[in-house]
Amino acid sequence: MNVLITGAGGFIGQALAAALVREDKATSITLTDVIEPSAPDSQKLIVSCVQGDLTSQDLCDSLLTKNLTHVFLLHGIMSGAAEANLELGIKVNMDATRRVFDTLRTVNPGVRVIFTSTTAVYGPPPSPRFALTEANAPCPGSSYGAQKLISETLLNDYSRRGLLDGRIVRLPTVLVRPGKPTGAASSFASGIFREPLRGQRSILPVSKDLSLWVCSPRTVVKNLLRARDIPTEAYGNGSRVVNLPGVTISINEMLEALKAIGGQEALELVEEKREPPTEKIVESWPSVYDTSRARQLGFMEDGALEQTLKDYIEDYGTGKT
Repeated sequence: MNVLITGAGGFIGQALAAALVREDKATSITLTDVIEPSAPDSQKLIVSCVQGDLTSQDLCDSLLTKNLTHVFLLHGIMSGAAEANLELGIKVNMDATRRVFDTLRTVNPGVRVIFTSTTAVYGPPPSPRFALTEANAPCPGSSYGAQKLISETLLNDYSRRGLLDGRIVRLPTVLVRPGKPTGAASSFASGIFREPLRGQRSILPVSKDLSLWVCSPRTVVKNLLRARDIPTEAYGNGSRVVNLPGVTISINEMLEALKAIGGQEALELVEEKREPPTEKIVESWPSVYDTSRARQLGFMEDGALEQTLKDYIEDYGTGKT
């Protein structure tokens, strides 16, 4: 098994690479991002790290070789940043992704491609408690969602033609992301845990009544590995899209979980300050899903939010000094 991970400098890419090393099934792993990623420790595997821009055909030609067996596409400009800079979002989320698809179908036809998409491909649901499935028509409420949907459609078609073996997984909002805030409109959802647990203030830019569809990093990584392993025939002749399992949770419930783990002191570090542009994007995301198809394909359900916070502290610490 020879694996390539794009966007590998991000925390999901790093967690996925570490999981692949622990799994000890791969022969080689190549990690690439615009800033050179870190390599997980490995005594047996060949782990290569490459800095580069996937909009470059030269980079694609050097990375996307015929010996690859699995390609995880995690790169992207996130929701808030893609909304603020349309041209950059198109360049990275569409143009670079298409360049990867087209290079792979030429040099390595039929290679297995695991593409991380987003539930932002949907617009607002018919009602707040309406449970969406893969059969519901997407109508993105953001440029990010639109760009991801275009790439989904292309990979679905290439898979129908047998040019690539695509697996399209729509990720929930991932909680909790370590490190610094990102360009995602949902970045606050990690920030209201991460910063207070460090003893720092965090801004809550949306209503406490708003709900999100969320999932823990550990579960997301396990489900990316599951997407890799699903037999092609399990998809039949239909779409390769799967809405990954998650949990519907309100901001109020998130704050209650923060208090349970970090105490009143942590809760008081969350400052409410509404930001209409962020709120508009996040309000367009549905928060209830019927993930029957994911379960049928063997994807893993997520657990309780308080356990997710405990896992986050175990994996990354709080950073509190």
